[in-house]
Amino acid sequence: MRNSRLLYSSLGILAALALAVGVNMLADRLLASARVDLTENRIYTLSPGTRQVLEGLQDPITLRFFYSRKLGAEAPQFGAYAERVREMLREYVVAARGKLRLEIFDPEPFSEVEDRAVSLGMQGVPLDQAGEQVYFGLSGSNQVDDERNIPFFQPERERFLEADLTRLIFELSNPTKPVLGVMSPLPLNGDPRAMMMRQPALAQPQVVMRQLREGFTVRDLGFDVQVIPADVQILLLAHPQDLPEAAQYAVDQFVMRGGRLFLMIDPHSEFQASRPGPGGRPPANTASVLPRLLEAWGVEAPADQVVLDLRGAWRVRAAPNERVQAVDYIAWFNLQGDSINRQEVATALLEQVTVASSGYLAPRPNAGIEFIPLLTSSSQSMLVDAARVRTDPSPTRILAEFRADGQRRVIAARIRGNLRSAFQEGAPAPAEGVERPADFPAHLPRSTGPANVVVVHDTDILEDRFWVRVQEFFGQPVANPFSGNGSFVVNIADTLAGSDAMISLRSRGESQRPFELVEDIRRQADAQFRQSEQQLTERLQATERRLRELRQGTGGPGGEAGARNTNQTVITPEQRAEIDRAREEIAATRRQLRAVQLELRRDIEALETWLRIFNIAFVPVLLTILAIVIGVLRARRRAKARA
Repeated sequence: MRNSRLLYSSLGILAALALAVGVNMLADRLLASARVDLTENRIYTLSPGTRQVLEGLQDPITLRFFYSRKLGAEAPQFGAYAERVREMLREYVVAARGKLRLEIFDPEPFSEVEDRAVSLGMQGVPLDQAGEQVYFGLSGSNQVDDERNIPFFQPERERFLEADLTRLIFELSNPTKPVLGVMSPLPLNGDPRAMMMRQPALAQPQVVMRQLREGFTVRDLGFDVQVIPADVQILLLAHPQDLPEAAQYAVDQFVMRGGRLFLMIDPHSEFQASRPGPGGRPPANTASVLPRLLEAWGVEAPADQVVLDLRGAWRVRAAPNERVQAVDYIAWFNLQGDSINRQEVATALLEQVTVASSGYLAPRPNAGIEFIPLLTSSSQSMLVDAARVRTDPSPTRILAEFRADGQRRVIAARIRGNLRSAFQEGAPAPAEGVERPADFPAHLPRSTGPANVVVVHDTDILEDRFWVRVQEFFGQPVANPFSGNGSFVVNIADTLAGSDAMISLRSRGESQRPFELVEDIRRQADAQFRQSEQQLTERLQATERRLRELRQGTGGPGGEAGARNTNQTVITPEQRAEIDRAREEIAATRRQLRAVQLELRRDIEALETWLRIFNIAFVPVLLTILAIVIGVLRARRRAKARA
């Protein structure tokens, strides 16, 4: 009996093992593409944009992944990231349904694989002082031997991994790029005077231009153009300061012929103001506007007013004589949440866009156009004269005088509709000594169909310092965005070109995610503090000035006698009493200032305390209550069963 039981038990164990192996083999064959992503941010789930690109592949693409295992052994964080890259690539292969081939290599020192990695543009990084190189990059090629690569995967760009991989595949599958014309006096491609100014960093192009060149054939156009070339599909006109009439006519007719215009104007360009003009000093005029074109197209864009917004304001360093180290500069602010239009494909997935000294847009009465806001200030905003931020702006004073009016201002908008030409009388006469091109097109008084124009009343969106940090990695620049400005610009260009496959990718994970409630309380407290501080400081300065006059014998009772005799040094009892009162008032005012400073963080510290208590105690308390409830229910169930 015992032997038979032992035999049956052994057979049962063997059958269970065989069943487990069989199920695993069957699942591996039939469910190889099945995935369940339980990560918090669903980092292994491909976005709709990636699936659209992969499902649209017509010709095979080969990906070659070069990874040195020694790198992961010496630096475990790279090993973990390499595993994620490898798993992501396998997800791509499965989703591409045979159109994507993945090859994985481990480049050993002085091997043919290492030579191949170098020839394909992979970046070798020294592992130790002996100089042994390790690799962690990707190269892709299509059937016509076009190549794209990621020289080295940076852990800092892990949140952009999917966007980088999909962009590489998209470019290999779409070798013909739309033509984007760029007209701008701003040094978007680098300042040619950088070496002369001994600032070599200024010679580098803005990161947004690098991103545009990845998806478009960019053609630079001068302000002397009379006709926008026929092959230009999208025109980026940024900061059209003093744009000649002939060039304005060229832009107008480009839109009338069905060209897509991306127009960026500015009441005060921080980009331009931060760089010296031809005379060595920052230019006095930093505004740009196209009133003739915009008014004809039904848009108002005042060039003499700047939007201030308390929500999302940047913290900047205060002046050296300020009592605090940092202050909210409400002319520079992040647009988040309901400030970004979620109905437009170009902005639907953006988390944050940063603007600086921006203006506002509004449709003209009876314009007859479709005016679609893209970026809008919060209700905690107001308008000020642009001169307040152009010359020697004081963040502290601007904040102290801030009074939100509850209105929201449109900063960027899309305009659709049949537009009238701003040149109803026809083309302007060419400048003296300039001839018109032989193929000068016929004048169009109206657009040939519904026009599609995007207007942004801020050009500083393009400047690196407002949205991205660029770091050097063994001689290679690496861009790490903290705001979505680059995605906003490229997404707009993509929608104007009629391509939206990449939009859902660029917008993932590009924003700082502050605790908005705490930030809002801090900003409100800071604004109130600045207003109180300004009043108390003015009273303190007036009292100190009166005290100096009393000490000199020129103020208060007996002041006239002191004024008649400037050499008098004897202070009368009345003056002494007045001096004592002034000293007491100064001391009291300073006490009030200190009290206001202490009040500044009271609400924030109280909220942070409650948050700590909530985070630390809530889960244990909840689990305890749940355990008690379950215990009581079980006890009642047992009591009923016994009864």
